[in-house]
Amino acid sequence: MSELQRWEIQEPYLRPNGDLLEGPFYEPENNRLRFVDIIQRKLHVINIAEGPSSLKTVDFDIPVGVTADIEGVDSKDKILIGGKTGIAILDRNTGKYEYIKRFYDDADEARDDRMRSNDGNVDSEGRMWIATMTDFHAGPCKPEGHLLSFDSNLNRATHRSELVIPNSVGWSLSNTTFYLVHSTEATIYAYDFDAATGAISNPRVFWKLDTGSEPDGFAIDVEGYIWQAVYGDGKVLRISPEGKTVGEIILPTRNVTCCAFAGEDLWITTASESAENAEKYPESARNGGALYKINVGITGVEKHKFKLTEEARKTVGL
Repeated sequence: MSELQRWEIQEPYLRPNGDLLEGPFYEPENNRLRFVDIIQRKLHVINIAEGPSSLKTVDFDIPVGVTADIEGVDSKDKILIGGKTGIAILDRNTGKYEYIKRFYDDADEARDDRMRSNDGNVDSEGRMWIATMTDFHAGPCKPEGHLLSFDSNLNRATHRSELVIPNSVGWSLSNTTFYLVHSTEATIYAYDFDAATGAISNPRVFWKLDTGSEPDGFAIDVEGYIWQAVYGDGKVLRISPEGKTVGEIILPTRNVTCCAFAGEDLWITTASESAENAEKYPESARNGGALYKINVGITGVEKHKFKLTEEARKTVGL
């Protein structure tokens, strides 16, 4: 077996004292990085040129799992968010959001209270893909999560059901393979992907973690390699298009959650240690809930923007 390429980070770039930092997203037009804290219900933003002191924060009354840009809309003004019960448009100037499509059509307050959005991504046709899962206050995660997508007319499609913790989604460079992380199965699944229809088929195991920890969020580079955050192992792993682990980034905290490219820099979010683990893992506790950065010598694939038809834009007030 060939040697892994290794990087190591000693200290955080920024310590916002987070609980569950997730969803890092680079805004190339503004050279800003945004990321969420799902538990603290916050959206953090930094101006990369100005550094850590530029941190600004928006507080929510709901957990937000993921964000995306909207085609034709300045991301400094409005973005799409995956919220508690659906996708919503956030006005970044006022901090207010409005749902534009719910995760479910029927009224079920108990179910809506139990569920929340997790990770997601936008495909080449502008569809927003969202994973849903059990919310924290509802107890242990159950197989009640879904993988959903929303097209430019706000039509919703359900692609997978009975998932426990569905997580990051992404696509191969050929745009013919769809990747889905199922954290509790420690597996990245691959599917055949039809970009025209948004259909996924032929599920198979692409990569599986055997350390007892869980894969969380990922980013994909311009060579088609997946950079997979591993919650519990203190690492980001680089995985080849053939499903082989070829590199690793070692962090000084265990609970690594997600990552995103800004140029050749990989920005990495992490979560805090639980109270019972803080004493057992003091270094991890000190460095958890922080934002990290490292130059990895390669750039990421360009992010797509959520598309809406003119009719849908009028309906949602854009």
